[in-house]
Amino acid sequence: MAKIIINKDRCKGCLLCVSFCPKGSIKVDNNFNRQGVKPVKFDDNPECLGCMMCAIICPDCCIEVWK
Repeated sequence: MAKIIINKDRCKGCLLCVSFCPKGSIKVDNNFNRQGVKPVKFDDNPECLGCMMCAIICPDCCIEVWK
């Protein structure tokens, strides 16, 4: 299983990563970040492939993928 690290304070809530995740491992968090938006969070899904689509599509480089 891959490990996804998301910098929640830099996330602007565009949800591109949520749309592109093939396994649905990234969800919207219920808490607000410093910018006043709901960032995304990694759902600790054991099916995560580590495909890096979330990190590639993120316009603000908020996501790191570790295999």
